[in-house]
Amino acid sequence: METSLFLLILGRLLLASLPIPALDSLQRDHQLTSPLTSYTRLKEGLWLYQHDIDPYAGGILRHSPLFLSFFSIIPPHPVVWALCDIVGAWALVRIWRARQQLWKGKSSRDGLVGAGYLLNPYLLLPSLALSTSTFENSMILLTLMLASEGKRSPALLALALSAHLSLSTILLLVPALMLLITSPRSQLASPHPFVGNYQLAFKYTSEFLAYWLILVGAASVMAGEMWDWMRESWGASVTLPDLAPNPGLWWYFFTEMFDHFRPFFLMVFSVHLIIYIMPICIKFQHDALYASFLLIGILGTFKAYLTLADPGLFLSMFAVFPEVYPYLRHPIVTTLLHTHASLLLPLFHALWVIEGRGNANFYYAASLVMGVAGGAGVVDACFAGMRIAIGDIAEGEGDKWEVTQE
Repeated sequence: METSLFLLILGRLLLASLPIPALDSLQRDHQLTSPLTSYTRLKEGLWLYQHDIDPYAGGILRHSPLFLSFFSIIPPHPVVWALCDIVGAWALVRIWRARQQLWKGKSSRDGLVGAGYLLNPYLLLPSLALSTSTFENSMILLTLMLASEGKRSPALLALALSAHLSLSTILLLVPALMLLITSPRSQLASPHPFVGNYQLAFKYTSEFLAYWLILVGAASVMAGEMWDWMRESWGASVTLPDLAPNPGLWWYFFTEMFDHFRPFFLMVFSVHLIIYIMPICIKFQHDALYASFLLIGILGTFKAYLTLADPGLFLSMFAVFPEVYPYLRHPIVTTLLHTHASLLLPLFHALWVIEGRGNANFYYAASLVMGVAGGAGVVDACFAGMRIAIGDIAEGEGDKWEVTQE
């Protein structure tokens, strides 16, 4: 392990051990936590669960029962979130090594990749706020790490657990299966048709479903009532019962929505997330890891209950794909949009929620800037992944073109 990465890990553990004066305000910040990831709601649900009261009866708890079981055994201390961050950074470094085929030893870029995760403010601040999105991001990275290393059963189990904690993660099922069948090495410069074994893909899908059903059964035993926790946790990301403000694009739209139009537009917004899966997986069938990266970026832009941790994961994963840097068309514009949004969001949040001097339009305007920033990053990364092959072809045929013109 590099010295810089080791120092980052020590610094993150030290930060978790020190008292944070503004911890309560961080835990109430709508940019860092959502109804599905809030530590305050989790703590209340945990108290109800430990006193044999149905934690899902009041519509407060939106977390998976597995969180209740986990934190009934391990106290929810900030060090647990710090360790989860460290696991996520370690998994991201392992993904980088697998992509470069560095199975032994270390890379000079390990420290930079780890720092891109541990020092990312979009990820650090939600972790300090004890948002459970930290666990969701770490499980996504563990899934991609295990799939990149060809560890089939652990990867499918990690994906099932990730989809259980956050239902929207199911979008990564197809690229994760493709990654298990193919290689994580960069194939962007040499696109070719997918040559995987479809029978093997069906077998892996069946194994994933088996793990997922086992987790559903375990969660139902812990919660007591299967449909209650499903409706309150998974159902919340589809029906949007809580319209608390967040950096996403859903909440304000449905605040202004007439009730009789609500089911139709809920269906449209949910299907909108799904329609990206096949086009991206088909276009980048030669590089499943890059397809997973783009789908994570789409989740970080259009997710129902968005927090800064969702686009933060996408931005941190850029460090794994340095080959696309020369082909990005507007990285400065995307960076400035994120900077602009990260300044406007806390400002308008304070004016509206804390000071009461503004209204929802102020905060939603900043959310739109965040959405444009996320969309710009995904579109730029998508075109950069396609331009690599076009650029290499152009360089290889340059001499032939000149001869033809002469």
